[in-house]
Amino acid sequence: MILPKSPKVHIQFWRGFLPGTCFACFSNIHRHRNRQREYGISGPGDKCFMFNATFHTQTSWPRPLARLDTSPNGRRFFSLSAAGIVNSAPVAVQPYLRLMRLDKPIGTWLLYLPCTWSIGLAADPGCLPDLAMLTLFGTGALLMRGAGCTINDMWDKDFDKKVARTASRPIASGEISQLQALTFLGVQLTSALAVLLCLNYYSIALGAASLSLVVSYPLMKRITYWPQLVLGLTFNWGALLGWSAVMGSCDWSVCLPLYFSGVMWTLIYDTIYAHQDKVDDVLVGVKSTALRFQEQTKPWISGFMAAMMGGLVLTGVNAQQTLPYYGVLSVMGLHLAHQIYTLDINNPEDCWKKFVSNRYNVVIYHHHMSQTARAFMMRHCLL
Repeated sequence: MILPKSPKVHIQFWRGFLPGTCFACFSNIHRHRNRQREYGISGPGDKCFMFNATFHTQTSWPRPLARLDTSPNGRRFFSLSAAGIVNSAPVAVQPYLRLMRLDKPIGTWLLYLPCTWSIGLAADPGCLPDLAMLTLFGTGALLMRGAGCTINDMWDKDFDKKVARTASRPIASGEISQLQALTFLGVQLTSALAVLLCLNYYSIALGAASLSLVVSYPLMKRITYWPQLVLGLTFNWGALLGWSAVMGSCDWSVCLPLYFSGVMWTLIYDTIYAHQDKVDDVLVGVKSTALRFQEQTKPWISGFMAAMMGGLVLTGVNAQQTLPYYGVLSVMGLHLAHQIYTLDINNPEDCWKKFVSNRYNVVIYHHHMSQTARAFMMRHCLL
């Protein structure tokens, strides 16, 4: 399918022919001709452009694509969205920011939230959690999520090239070489180590122990249908680390059920996420719980939700939480139940929306403080 040279002409044409098309892709034809050369997408000459004979549309593409933030005169303007911040960065830096998924912050949230739960539960009754510790863990979550994405893309370069949703990732598309990615990974891990060294010795040893999970997770999809379980073990390590950073060591009666609940939560949201790619996963030979459960996904993730809620109740009992804690758990349970009940596993866009909605489970962040302090934290520090 060939695009005319004039952006105005082809936008008007495609508005009538494909009303759902994301026209942000065509807002700068010269930039996309450069992308054509970078990604190896063929087109007949310099005067026309081809997207492998297909277009992505707003209704069919499972993820929101970053807009090209340009004004009518062609100048870029700043946007406060994550994608806008990445697009406003220097062109040479943008591939590295996309490699660490800075334009898609949901993964950072999902890594950070178990840390906040643990830090909140460890706070003294009636007191706010340690804001400096929350900031430190937020920085660590950003760096480690970025490092994990870099490792994942280095392992999966050949797989990513075969999947439409991942073919434009910096390593798969050739924007960043393996050597450049390895160097960038070293920078990220060194920075994360600097954050870890700000904690006590117990927490430093505990944090270092998670590195093996970070490195091995991308390999799991090649050998087991349960890579989401390994991801859960990795992503929820902060449930252990946050408590030990505040208290000096882990209270396993609190930390283990909290960690278990986080793992169950990851199995829910990442199974939903995996349903976006199940067709491509079969073609390239990648395994996932979405392929393992197939049409039985809802019963499976309902069981994970029940196990998660049971673990959180046990956490509250062992941490001597009061009635508001269990009220918050009830709200969270209703949100998850609605998410599962309305899920359409055969609709990639709906799977993406359900996956992203899990960041709102921040309401579980709760600890033994006065109701006024809780309301302040929920309103100003967490959401």
